[in-house]
Amino acid sequence: MSHRALARRALYVASLCALGFAGTVYAGGVSQPTVGSSNTVVADPAVPRPAGTPCVVELFSNESFTDASNHPFNYAPPAGCQGNWSKVVLEADFSISGNAQSDITNIWVGGVNLFYGSTPVPSATLSPSWHVERDLTDYTALLKSSQQGQALVDKIFSGNNQGTVQGTARLLFYPGKPAATAPDAVYSLSSDPIGATTTLLNSSAAMSKTFTLPLNVQKAYLDVFAQAQELDTLWFTCVPDQFAGQVAACGGGNFRETEVSIDGQPAGVAPVYPSVYSDGVDSNLWQPTPGVQTLNFIPYRVDLTPFAGVLSNGQPHTVSVSVVGAHSGFAATAALLVYRDANSQQVTGSVTRNTLAGQPATPTISDTLQVDAQGNVTGAINTTISRQFVIEGVANTSKGRVQSTVTQTVGFDNTQTFTINGTQYHQITSQTASVDSNSQSKIGALITGDYREKVSYPLNLDFNETVTDQGDLNIASSIQQGYKKHLAHRLFGVDLFSANVSNTVNSGNTQVFAADGSTSNVGQQSSQDFSYTDSLLGCYNASLTTSAGALASFTNGKGCIGGVNRVSSFTHPDGSPDGGNASLLW
Repeated sequence: MSHRALARRALYVASLCALGFAGTVYAGGVSQPTVGSSNTVVADPAVPRPAGTPCVVELFSNESFTDASNHPFNYAPPAGCQGNWSKVVLEADFSISGNAQSDITNIWVGGVNLFYGSTPVPSATLSPSWHVERDLTDYTALLKSSQQGQALVDKIFSGNNQGTVQGTARLLFYPGKPAATAPDAVYSLSSDPIGATTTLLNSSAAMSKTFTLPLNVQKAYLDVFAQAQELDTLWFTCVPDQFAGQVAACGGGNFRETEVSIDGQPAGVAPVYPSVYSDGVDSNLWQPTPGVQTLNFIPYRVDLTPFAGVLSNGQPHTVSVSVVGAHSGFAATAALLVYRDANSQQVTGSVTRNTLAGQPATPTISDTLQVDAQGNVTGAINTTISRQFVIEGVANTSKGRVQSTVTQTVGFDNTQTFTINGTQYHQITSQTASVDSNSQSKIGALITGDYREKVSYPLNLDFNETVTDQGDLNIASSIQQGYKKHLAHRLFGVDLFSANVSNTVNSGNTQVFAADGSTSNVGQQSSQDFSYTDSLLGCYNASLTTSAGALASFTNGKGCIGGVNRVSSFTHPDGSPDGGNASLLW
């Protein structure tokens, strides 16, 4: 190994240790499920843990959710761990019985969302149970004081047997040196002091909160959730209003994007994940494996650090979140993560460049639709947009004058292809949303932090409704969902740490509504492939297949060294936000 390579490796190891990255190696994985079982099963990884026995705080136990009311609880930090936590993990276990549709689940403390997800759909013969986890280490500052909390299952009932959701949730606090990347403060954008989502009915609606922040903010981020509700639930299958009647599809268009502003000035964007809930399109598609992130939504983290100098001026500032294209309802929540300059009483500065301002999110729409003499429709509708922008700010800190720059390329492409005639209604949705982002900080000519992230959300949905010569109605549906993420922490042009996450679910089923009134399902099958790799030789791989509503196969660790999943305890193999995107040297 050359002297230069050795020097870079030494810098690499020293930087990881400084950040608390040299953590315990964790043999990740999920417990081996039972082949043949119809219970809910996913290939998602558990949250990696450091060594040691955690202190446990129970939030609620065997709570019965029979309506849409809030279930309050009191939170207090664990007395035995003295507030020095190397990692904080939420664990929750749920089960659902009865004739209930897919429900939204929330857990809140002090107005901040600790968990946001949905439920599988039960059947007459199955009451599914499932387990979820979330890494809350970045929310440590919130959890240091006693506060009120509440849980909510926003239930939608049908039929006479209204059913029940049972839930238990706990926080695990692992003793040790506090994570160096954890923010110093966490603020909620919720209007409810204990916690609630905000409904955004259209593009003009906004979730807003006004803060007077500390005078020494040096970095800031916003964790954003935006989940489609009501008629927006399958927003990605909709078409612009001018085509809705012609192709018998929902109107309102299919472009959705979350936008963040500070005092009315555009501050960042977040793509909207095309979630499909467990009753979406065809509930048989999701038994026993739900769609990507259906049980456990992942927030998107927006870097607001170029605004640090502005946020530190002692004046009130309003942070707002809206969803461009919202047509009938999105449920939104967000948490503001703030890092303070411990060696400075006052940080000053300004936003020096913002090319996102003046770039409205207006997609380009084109079509190739044709109608023949019989009124049959064929062709496609395309909606696309691509924007590049730079937001730059300076902050005078105890370490010097820091220039922070966020550069992003944001893309969206949706193509709806139709074949419509007297015996067939066939719609194919092909969509990808993507963000290519670089957050960089400099003191003079010295680059002190460089974080790069690429995410993409591919979706393909094939919906084919046909009438046979016998008068049977066949509805064949198939969906391919994906979540892909690449990240890299760089310093002085060197990748200190990089990782790749990929989660793909493929599902298919045909519903048969026979002319004699009978119904059946044909060819129900699904698969999930989840993979994570990183530059420390971390590896997680799990795959499953299902058939006729039951687990057919499950593999764990294939392709990893020794056939074993193994990742470091500081990593985020589920694709959740990575350590505040924190700069490495300030």
